[in-house]
Amino acid sequence: MGKISTRQAYGETLAALAKTHPEIVVLDADLSKSTKTYEFFKVAPERFFNVGIAEQNMAGISAGLAASGKTVFMSTFAVFASGRAFEQIRNSICHTRLNVKIAATHSGLTVGEDGGSHQSVLDISLMRALPNMTVLVPADANQTRRIIEKAVEVKGPMYIRLGRMDVEEISGPEDSFQIGKANVLKDGKDVTLIACGLMVHEALKAAELLEAEGVKARVLNMASVKPIDQGAILSAAKETAAIITAEEHSVVGGLGSAVAEVLAEHPGAPLTRIGVQDSFGESGKPAELLEKYGLTAANIAAAAKKAIGKK
Repeated sequence: MGKISTRQAYGETLAALAKTHPEIVVLDADLSKSTKTYEFFKVAPERFFNVGIAEQNMAGISAGLAASGKTVFMSTFAVFASGRAFEQIRNSICHTRLNVKIAATHSGLTVGEDGGSHQSVLDISLMRALPNMTVLVPADANQTRRIIEKAVEVKGPMYIRLGRMDVEEISGPEDSFQIGKANVLKDGKDVTLIACGLMVHEALKAAELLEAEGVKARVLNMASVKPIDQGAILSAAKETAAIITAEEHSVVGGLGSAVAEVLAEHPGAPLTRIGVQDSFGESGKPAELLEKYGLTAANIAAAAKKAIGKK
């Protein structure tokens, strides 16, 4: 299996869809080489708009194009998409249920050397709180392709969180994706690891570490953070009685919070949330940052063993 970033898969999929979906238009905030929307520009330049460094304006233009019947993809870095344009997304896109797909790249700590000012560790919480917004976090390139294809089919606002660095492909090109459903990557009876984005890879590695110690871990790829698969969470709570969440995002308001909300109404399993512990990031190599902030397979495995001890 090769390595490819989810942002690269996004750009390639957009370019492929341009040929069969004339209703797609793409907007970017002067970052098309980084967000990979440049791939769409190369095949459909008449449907690509660079609005410059003006994310709020981009959201407004996107809303107008969607109101005229277009399927709109707007892209910039996640920290700008979720933060700088929040008011316009709230009022012009979500409140009116317009068909705008916010495909935000360079999410999480693994933006790396760009540092805390550019590391979006709050974007899931911001977007998840918006009524009418769907929030999706693909784990690899193949899942990204399925999600972008699904985004064209399904009407309404959508936030798609994409990464900068290359990740291994853990799903097949024909694997299915359904909004609101988790993908079970590994079954187990002792503990459940629920992850999204690149942390799915760490969860799978953690499951291997645990298996070496005789612990059978279930691994759920929760790419659909909103709506979330309550059934899969409740089944995991009942059948494994211990749950660990893992995300490259703050533990406040992200995947861990979403899972906690489900369990709070249906208690029955101890929950540990692996993520950024209510802090900003800092400049550094992606791997070093994941290590420093406790976002590794070893951290997940340690939390799993501790949670099993609480059962």
